[in-house]
Amino acid sequence: MSTFDISFIDSNGLIVNDDFDLSLIDSSDLIVTDDVESVSAPSKSIDSLDQSSATVDQSSELSSDHTAPQVNPSLKRIRKSRSKKPKTPIIYVGIESNGGACSRVFSTPNGSKLYKPDVDAEFLPPPIGTVYTDWQEIVAMYSRYASKAGFSTKLGTNKDRPENVSFRFIHCHRYGKPRFGNFSMANHHKRRSNRIKLTNCKACIRFKIYPGTSDLILYDWVEHHNHPLIGQEFMDFSKEQRTLTYSEQHMIHSLSLHNIGPNIAHKVQCTLKGGHHYVRGKRIDYKNWRRNIKLFIGHRDAQLTVNSLASRTTNLHNFFFDYKVEQMVVKALFWADDVSRCHYIEFGDVLAFDATYKTNMYKMIFVPFTGVDHHKRCVTFGAGLICDETIESYVWLLETFVKCHPKPPILVLTDQDAAMRSAVLKVFPTSAHRLCMWHIMMKLPAKIKGCNVDNDEVRTAIHNLVWDVLIDKDDFEMRWNTLMSQYNLTGHDWLNDMYGIRERWVPCYFSHLDMCCLMKTTSMCESSNAMFKVNTNRHNSLLQFLMSFDTAIDGQRHNQRELEFNMMNSSPLLHTNLRIEEHASRIYTPALFVEVQKEIERGMLQCTNNTPTVIGDVKLYTVTQYNRHFVPVCQFEVAFDVRDKATSCTCNLFKRIGYLCRHIFCVYRPEQVHAIPDRYISNRWKRDSLPRRVYDITNRYSVDNRVETRLRNEILDTVALCADRLRHNPTELSELCEQMKALKIKIFADVPYDPECNRTNAVISDILRVPETGPSTLILQHSVTKGSGYDKDKENNSGKRFVGPREKAINKIKKGKVARLCGNCKQHGHNARSCEKVQAAKAEAAAKVT
Repeated sequence: MSTFDISFIDSNGLIVNDDFDLSLIDSSDLIVTDDVESVSAPSKSIDSLDQSSATVDQSSELSSDHTAPQVNPSLKRIRKSRSKKPKTPIIYVGIESNGGACSRVFSTPNGSKLYKPDVDAEFLPPPIGTVYTDWQEIVAMYSRYASKAGFSTKLGTNKDRPENVSFRFIHCHRYGKPRFGNFSMANHHKRRSNRIKLTNCKACIRFKIYPGTSDLILYDWVEHHNHPLIGQEFMDFSKEQRTLTYSEQHMIHSLSLHNIGPNIAHKVQCTLKGGHHYVRGKRIDYKNWRRNIKLFIGHRDAQLTVNSLASRTTNLHNFFFDYKVEQMVVKALFWADDVSRCHYIEFGDVLAFDATYKTNMYKMIFVPFTGVDHHKRCVTFGAGLICDETIESYVWLLETFVKCHPKPPILVLTDQDAAMRSAVLKVFPTSAHRLCMWHIMMKLPAKIKGCNVDNDEVRTAIHNLVWDVLIDKDDFEMRWNTLMSQYNLTGHDWLNDMYGIRERWVPCYFSHLDMCCLMKTTSMCESSNAMFKVNTNRHNSLLQFLMSFDTAIDGQRHNQRELEFNMMNSSPLLHTNLRIEEHASRIYTPALFVEVQKEIERGMLQCTNNTPTVIGDVKLYTVTQYNRHFVPVCQFEVAFDVRDKATSCTCNLFKRIGYLCRHIFCVYRPEQVHAIPDRYISNRWKRDSLPRRVYDITNRYSVDNRVETRLRNEILDTVALCADRLRHNPTELSELCEQMKALKIKIFADVPYDPECNRTNAVISDILRVPETGPSTLILQHSVTKGSGYDKDKENNSGKRFVGPREKAINKIKKGKVARLCGNCKQHGHNARSCEKVQAAKAEAAAKVT
């Protein structure tokens, strides 16, 4: 073994040579030469210094006033305390291969090892003295080298010396001294991690920046590590490979608008890329990005939401927005776009709204206004957020709704909330208010006591009575009193209360209203609310909730466009040869034509009419209706005016739902009416009831219509199509890959890396399409909803919501085993085979036989 010399650079940049004991030098500071027999410290030789100086002098970009450092006559030793000792040899161990990452291994006298990466020359850093003008180019260069060598990098702290010379470093990711801490049983706390990653590795690359110039001069490169290098099969866990790209960050945000969390988003990305190894970032990186978005919004949530909605009033056609503020606290919001306003003009005859909870982190109550379109699907007329469920909040919300939609609805449908009813009566005095039948009937099992047999019978009888739309008020009251007497329920408090408000929920009391049977319950409203809740959760900020709402609305309107497309590109199947059926198929939407077609068929097959009674120009028909077994069920009177074909039926179906009944179609046959008169074609059920602009792409708020976004999507689609076309041709795929790499090199050379637009906050600002900074004067407070268990007048509040008797019964059944229900006697605890009545009947039959 040969000996070696160690060179140091003093503070003035001069070479100071001396002989030192190797055991006194940090093993990570050593660099082994190519002859693998001599070792020197990590510094430039005299030749390299001269070369560096020549390179610097030849650079035209250095300023003229730049002066080389002066020679210090009294050369300072870096470590004066060291004394000269005999030179110590370093032993070359061999080459270590770790999953494709090769390194030369050396052993030091103190027993530690040094690892020198063995990579191709094309990836090695340039020689000492090379001048750079772009720091990001240096970072990219060293990152490429690190990825091939098997380690990650981290930027060092900038240092300014008294001579005004700046230094910039890039270290190994394991640089730095580990913190062990003091362990004691008295102060023992669980650490987040019990692993130590830092080894004080000195592998790095160093640059100087002289005053008066922006050039970065490479003056030192330490390539030995004091730790094993990472194999290529583990490089996907490295820092560089875990850095998320803009596309991945945008994907995480987009999936969150569909209530898909970071864990599922990571699994989706792994599935699309073909495995975890091809995915940048771990699950924790996806979670951290979601956290960064919430931190970016922070206390500006209210201001950003209000500004976002207010900007739409100026940038979008016919967009409406209003909000209520008290002492800088946002108390309520309401918004509706042009499509919602068009929907209300055509389908606003019946309006339903219901409060929805757990849609945002502030517990603000979400109130969407819902109707039914010409495809019999839910449409949204607008949406609001209120901080509480008081009469004042609902009044403000409905008054703002009237500002947006001046025409009052014919019928308003809500649940039994008293505040809602008071607000509806105040704001819509000419509209009828109706309670949801479903909410009332769902309470029936918990309100009626008694054995299961009687309970089931009462429920069935009450259901058959209240859901009958053909009876009148007097008939309902008579049958109700008979029913109460039959089951001894005359003194039942809850049933008497419901009977006292029967004009608010029983259908026969609304038969005089147009479209009274379009919505008898808020079930369609609640299904619409469920659609919104699918796309959001109670942890979302208000701005995130608004984006999730836009995504849900876009899905709703996408389904509507799909129905329109299918309607325009298909024809319904006709069941008869009647021309009136063919006419109905051309004017009605497919969803409604199915209902009209049933009425035409049953008017031909299950209805008969007698000889009409003529009174002037009016013919009076008596139509008998039969069931599917051809048994007469009921009779209805149909009046037909021969002058203008005006027709009316006592079943009142056209008034209740907006299309003709089977009894009228039965009369149209002898009267030779082959087309539905225009007066009986409701515009809300026609194919062309909506203007074409409602389907325009500009009305899809979850779609990014920016030019750069469309071009990015087009590029990605083009590359994907090319790769799909060549999926069975490896040679062509390889050529395409090389072409894309060459194009990448050209683009990266032409368009330098811009750290400003790639900052975390800058990227989030671009994704959310909100300004990065700005004044914020509005705030939000956590709301208190009904049933939350909170009472502001009480000192001790549990914070738990109240549980009703029905929910308690359901939870009790869920906790225990559900008892069997006998199909014979309707009792619980046994089945039909072990029923005592069945056993007794069998015993009696056997006795008769014997």
